[in-house]
Amino acid sequence: MTPSDKDLVFLPLGGTGEIGMNMNLYGHDDRWLMVDCGVTFPKPGRVSADGTVHHSGEPDIQMPDPEFIAARRDKLAGLIITHAHEDHVGAVPYLWEQLRCPIYCTRFTAEVLKKKLAEHALLHRVKIIIPELGERVNIGPFEVEWLALTHSIPDPNALMIRTPLGNIFHTGDWKLDPDPVVGHGYKKETYTQLAEEGVRLMVCDSTNATVSGHSASEGALYKGLLQATESAPGRVVVTCFGSNIARLLTLSRIAEQTGRYMGLMGRSLINMHQCAKRAGIWPFDAGSIQAGHLGYLPRNEVLAVATGSQGEPRTALRRLAAGTHPDFELEAGDRVIFSARAIPGNEEAIHGLIHQLQGMGVEVITADDTEQPIHASGHPAQEELQTLYSWVQPDIAIPVHGEDIHMRDHAKLATASGVERTMTGRNGDVFMIAPVPGIQRQKVHTGRLGWEKGKLVRVV
Repeated sequence: MTPSDKDLVFLPLGGTGEIGMNMNLYGHDDRWLMVDCGVTFPKPGRVSADGTVHHSGEPDIQMPDPEFIAARRDKLAGLIITHAHEDHVGAVPYLWEQLRCPIYCTRFTAEVLKKKLAEHALLHRVKIIIPELGERVNIGPFEVEWLALTHSIPDPNALMIRTPLGNIFHTGDWKLDPDPVVGHGYKKETYTQLAEEGVRLMVCDSTNATVSGHSASEGALYKGLLQATESAPGRVVVTCFGSNIARLLTLSRIAEQTGRYMGLMGRSLINMHQCAKRAGIWPFDAGSIQAGHLGYLPRNEVLAVATGSQGEPRTALRRLAAGTHPDFELEAGDRVIFSARAIPGNEEAIHGLIHQLQGMGVEVITADDTEQPIHASGHPAQEELQTLYSWVQPDIAIPVHGEDIHMRDHAKLATASGVERTMTGRNGDVFMIAPVPGIQRQKVHTGRLGWEKGKLVRVV
């Protein structure tokens, strides 16, 4: 299948009909543009977009099978990474040999990507191009502009993809956060100006399309996290997603306010913190100490930030709960704060971890236990979706980045917001944008690859 100069198509290979392992293709004039290349970490018993039930013994790391575009590698003009979350960037080192195209991403994402490539001895083989916000770059027949939005990681980007057959607005993951704490913000005018120019298609995040209201701001969490920390008589351990640099900075300020020392426990937290420093977005006056020093401090001077908010094995919080972490041992009267919500499928593991901590006499505080918020989602709730649609005013909406229920509710909301046409589908569907809108169902074979014992394997 080769799009002509009269064709404009959207083809998701991953991330549509599911949350995770995003991989999207836009086709026009004999070329393809890829947006995002991510992984997922499947849970036994979970059902994927194609109906496959996952079982124990599968590879821990899985990603979309890029067979369709790998067979047309000479037609792939480039790969854009919208932000540095694993489900958008994590598959690049594993799939690079099949793609071998230039990669475009902004500075923080580039630092995260470089670290991944270095671990796979690929750093000096991959061409990484770092555009500035608002810059327009020609990638094959596509003119791409990087636009500032906010999310739960620094410097996420939406894309305006311009073609002679119409303009495409691709949101990536986003929310409308008036105080993101770290990184760039956003401006309403950026998006209302897109409407004035004309937007044929909007491809948009559906993760929280079933959630009413507006997501909380990162800047609104300081008070709740401060209250949960300053009342603790012993050590405080906060667990959150390692990529949330804004949360780390908030906790650094709280440590200073409460006379504690902040230390990071867990590889992903330390790596992201280093990337933020290299990208120039971590303030020089925000301190942290090596986690190995925490065990020598009085208990009421410790504020540790640990990986493991989803109950994952081998993470720092799991090792603390088991009493096997080398830096210190939790004791009765210490406090663990879950500054995160459960990802669907992780509830049982988190419940077991909390029960284990409580059995040690450790006090556990979750986001459901506090009057003030201590966690904020990185995805738009219904009010934010309605707002962005009112600004951009696309002719067509395609909900992605969600399971069927999320995409259906998103489509209804887009229609109610004045969008003339919505199209919902799943990985492997070819969405025709021009010359005539429509969907060719399951036109392209899709599947999953897993990383196991240093090589890619097909996941049945």
